[in-house]
Amino acid sequence: MRQIGITPGIRRAISAVLIALLTSCGGGSGSDSDSGGTSPSAPAGGVKLQVVAFGDSLSDVGTYAPIASAVKGGRFTTNPGQVWTQNVAQYYGDTLTAAFTIDLGHELKPQSGLGYAQGGSTVATPADQNQFLTDVIGDIEMPVNQQISSYLSSHGSFNSNQLVLVWAGANDVLRAGTPPAANTTVQTAATTLAQLVGKIVQSGATHVVVVNVPNIGLSPDGLRQSDGGGNLTQLSQLFNATLTSALQTNGLQGKVIVVDSYTWTTQTIANYQANGFTVSNTAQACDPSKTPHDTSLLCSPATYVTSNADQTYMFADELHPTTRMHALFAQYVEQQIAASGLGR
Repeated sequence: MRQIGITPGIRRAISAVLIALLTSCGGGSGSDSDSGGTSPSAPAGGVKLQVVAFGDSLSDVGTYAPIASAVKGGRFTTNPGQVWTQNVAQYYGDTLTAAFTIDLGHELKPQSGLGYAQGGSTVATPADQNQFLTDVIGDIEMPVNQQISSYLSSHGSFNSNQLVLVWAGANDVLRAGTPPAANTTVQTAATTLAQLVGKIVQSGATHVVVVNVPNIGLSPDGLRQSDGGGNLTQLSQLFNATLTSALQTNGLQGKVIVVDSYTWTTQTIANYQANGFTVSNTAQACDPSKTPHDTSLLCSPATYVTSNADQTYMFADELHPTTRMHALFAQYVEQQIAASGLGR
């Protein structure tokens, strides 16, 4: 991946040019909801919970929206669709918004939301200059350890009325390189994530969902690799095995709800038509020739390959799920939470 070094002044200029040139791309507005209009007193999940989310682009509810909204983007999916964390929050009667958003000066500004997940974030490694959108958003992503510290600095602790969602590690896998040299990096990230989950539990959280890494080798990005995604699948498995072992070692296995996204993604892709998709993991919903930077962050209905691609395709871009894929995963998470004895 090419390295980019850009000064803050140049970044601001690029942002201004991007907005000026790309606002003509158009696109729709609005949002998706899976809560069916339930009242706050009786959410679909059967129990009202405040949702707090930590992680990366898979859970980011709008950190970069102030810039991305210029082209009707805002989240790493088929905009204006929601990501799974928003759907889960609605299911339990809450609305999840970003804890930080970027400004045109490429600085993160604190907001009132509890969605701490940020696109590009790793478990504990600070942002570097090997980012696909360095020229647009800069190297500003908070790693998950910093996200948690930021929450605790502002709020002091977690409480029993909260549902804490944690999904991280995919960027660590993607940046680790190839096995066997990459193995130590991946194992360290997974072990560190378990320690951070322990910090969340020790800080008062009683309902914690920990999602393992999906089968990244089956993403369009994985399939286009020379090995067909084999290394990414292997590293995803290694991360997950290490995370499971570390959670057990730290006495957390019975204190958190572990969601197996690896198995879920593998099975959902294998049975894509039964899950309502017409295109599997071999293509993306956001047209690369129309979507700026070929990233779902800047994808809108105006750049879909077909008008209903957000529902018929599995992947928005080379790595990120579509609106429908997010909605189905949210339902799976809700089922796992109910199976633990919380809500329905």
